Amino acid sequence: MERETCLITGVGPGTGTALVKCFAQRYRVAMIARDGDRLNALAAEVPQARAYPCNVAKSETLLETLATIQQDMGAPSVVVHNAVGGGMGDLLSIEPKVLERNFQINTMALLHLIQTYAPAMVEAGKGAILATGNTSAYRGKANFAPMAPTKAAQRILLESAARSLGPAGIHVSYVAIDAVIDVPWTREWYKDKPDDFFCQPDDIAAECFHLAHQAKSAWTFESVIRPFGENW
Repeated sequence: MERETCLITGVGPGTGTALVKCFAQRYRVAMIARDGDRLNALAAEVPQARAYPCNVAKSETLLETLATIQQDMGAPSVVVHNAVGGGMGDLLSIEPKVLERNFQINTMALLHLIQTYAPAMVEAGKGAILATGNTSAYRGKANFAPMAPTKAAQRILLESAARSLGPAGIHVSYVAIDAVIDVPWTREWYKDKPDDFFCQPDDIAAECFHLAHQAKSAWTFESVIRPFGENW
């Protein structure tokens, strides 16, 4: 039987790569990220994955890429929006264009993904749309002004999608990662922290895979994950 297609945005060296390797065990995976060289290297490592370099902050380019993926690989039955626009800064001094860019990445790109691929999922009567987020989607802490409003908008947009698409058989879910993810730059930043301080990308990917395949009788919309020692 021919494999179905999974689309993953934000394929970086941490969570994105882990998501690709996890979902590639069952799906053909369309990978989106800005770094074409990294995508091509990962595609060479994971035969079921295909590279589509794209900056999701640019709506016109993103829509062209999504159309190409659908033509090449068919309409995805699973979409994971892992791309993130972030940054920190004081509310009174941040550049408005940073907030605007983050809104394009976190919220508008998600809208384009939903509008492009949800109709085919509805027609098929099945599918899953997920987004990865963090606790800034729930609270606007000081110095998170460039990111928190856009992540909150992302979560609310996804909740609206869940209420709209759920009755049609489409599982929509938000995965909030309340943790420092284990990647090289965070290891350098938190060099004095023990291993179990970090959330492992493979474990995040496993949670996303689990959510994408939940039984209809017990769907989860919000999954908040954190290491066992996280202070919350």
